[in-house]
Amino acid sequence: MNPEKLAKLQALAESVRTGGKGSVRRKKKAVHKTTTTDDKRLQNTLKRLGVNTIPGIEEVNLFKENGTVIHFTNPKVQASIPANTYVIAGHAENKKLQDLLPGIINQLGTDNLAHLKKIAESYAQKDAGKDDEDAVPDLVENFEETAAATQETKEEAEE
Repeated sequence: MNPEKLAKLQALAESVRTGGKGSVRRKKKAVHKTTTTDDKRLQNTLKRLGVNTIPGIEEVNLFKENGTVIHFTNPKVQASIPANTYVIAGHAENKKLQDLLPGIINQLGTDNLAHLKKIAESYAQKDAGKDDEDAVPDLVENFEETAAATQETKEEAEE
């Protein structure tokens, strides 16, 4: 075998080795915990608290102080009123307050009023900053006279 290739292979083997030259091989495979065991623990703890499932909840919105909303659609909601414990399980999405606005106005409290004012101000600035490209131009001349003149020229051309 080529001595250069042999030296390269030995260098690669040394860089990959985790232990020393005479290290013992691992005898037992490491067992990883699955998430199902954590879920079972959580369910047992919730059962001890006396949590009951609340049916019929279509969405849950948790409002953060920075104006974002944690939005759950069709969550599994469990509650224990005496323990002041609420569990919301399901797919969560972080959304901006503007994205959910028309439908969640009745859910907003006094603490979200400042965020609503900021949103309203930003929309007002956008409207004020628009160019008047879409606006209807002012009437400069009398179009009835122009229309009558073009009608007369058409009649003369037909004759």
